Amino acid sequence: MKLPLEFLNKMESLLGKEEFEEFMRSYEMPRYYGLRVNTLKISVEEFLKISPFQLEPIPWTKDGFYYAEGESPGRHPYYYAGLYYIQEPSAMLPGAVIDAKPGERILDLCAAPGGKTVQIAAGMQGQGLLVANDINSDRVKALVKNIELCGVRNAIVTNESPDKLARNFEGYFDKVLVDAPCSGEGMFRKDEDAARSWESFKCEKCAGMQWDILKNVDKLLKPGGVVVYSTCTFSPEENERMISMFLEQYGNYELLDIPKVAGIQDGRPEWADNSKELAKTARLWPHKLKGEGHFVARMKKAAREEKDGGQNDTSSRYAEGRANISKISGKGMEGHIEALKAFCRDNLQVDINGHFAVKGNNIYCLPVEYPDLSGIKVAKFGWYLGEFSGGRFEPSHSMAIALNKADFKNVFDLSSESADVIRYLKGETLIAEGKKGCRAVCVDGYSLGWAKQTGDMLKNLYPKGWRKMA
Repeated sequence: MKLPLEFLNKMESLLGKEEFEEFMRSYEMPRYYGLRVNTLKISVEEFLKISPFQLEPIPWTKDGFYYAEGESPGRHPYYYAGLYYIQEPSAMLPGAVIDAKPGERILDLCAAPGGKTVQIAAGMQGQGLLVANDINSDRVKALVKNIELCGVRNAIVTNESPDKLARNFEGYFDKVLVDAPCSGEGMFRKDEDAARSWESFKCEKCAGMQWDILKNVDKLLKPGGVVVYSTCTFSPEENERMISMFLEQYGNYELLDIPKVAGIQDGRPEWADNSKELAKTARLWPHKLKGEGHFVARMKKAAREEKDGGQNDTSSRYAEGRANISKISGKGMEGHIEALKAFCRDNLQVDINGHFAVKGNNIYCLPVEYPDLSGIKVAKFGWYLGEFSGGRFEPSHSMAIALNKADFKNVFDLSSESADVIRYLKGETLIAEGKKGCRAVCVDGYSLGWAKQTGDMLKNLYPKGWRKMA
């Protein structure tokens, strides 16, 4: 691998000769591959019972595993059922240390393509509100798909600048993740294109973008909230020095410890202001552990007492959100809800409950009230359930993939080793007998999508853009 000479000189200066030689030897080693079990769909224990892959636990996250080079989890039917997300092992640490809990309000500020978003969603277990944002409209498409594939029900996807979000969501979030765009030095071994593009995305340019993002976090985060900042680069300018500048600018934050397990190293205070507190940050080095380069910092905002009986910005913002729902819902809301409930009575064993919103002919649901989204570009408006056509409700793929086998009345369950499951994923019609009407297709008991039974034919409703190509 050809690495930029300027990068090599800088790393040797930072690490010293002995550690630099150890660091360089890591580029001769094979890279590591990882997947994270999606506990929204299956428990870790159940997945290990059915896994077709040779797996080894990743020490810094309870649901992550290394898989062997040569395995192809992205081609297996379980991938299409959303049972796991393929993710570089080191990249699982930020989503683990944010420690998402059910009922929280969490913002993933630079979310695409969504690996950390769905990791956070798993911790939330469908409760609370997850806002996943990315400023790049092309990358947002992948973010939306991965959220739907993993069966996330409580997410809103936005396509906005951080300062625009800060105006709408001031003091709103319990936790914020900033997985900042960076110079990508930690990914050189994984992706040679990152090394080739380094000249165009050096740390000085990236540090400016990172500060523009990070300076909005204080407005977004409520008192007592937690922010996790991460990069996949080695550059001190983008890591320890960025955190040092943030702590100096906003004096109401403290660094929190990150457990240093399995080779995770302390941050390097000597590369910034020599504050011993910076050692609480975490560095993942490819010559110290089984993964690529990463930096993670976790900070807590100081709490403050509520004023005048607890009336604050959050309560008024909920009121604004309710007003916004009425505006979005428009005419026919009650009729649409009845059509949805009729579909559920005929086809599901469960009711769909929550806060509904109708936009055009489409209906969405969230477990909590919608916040104020006026003026915000929204790419995914909660759990997309389906659309209304000719007075009938037509369910979405997003609805099916987020439900469990036990939730459906009429199921066509396929083995992961069958030829029919591959045909279904390719969009082909299947020959099968069954009760006429809507039918859920599953693989080994885990939902894949919808089909429509007509006689002895099963019409395939798997989305064209999601179909397996080979």
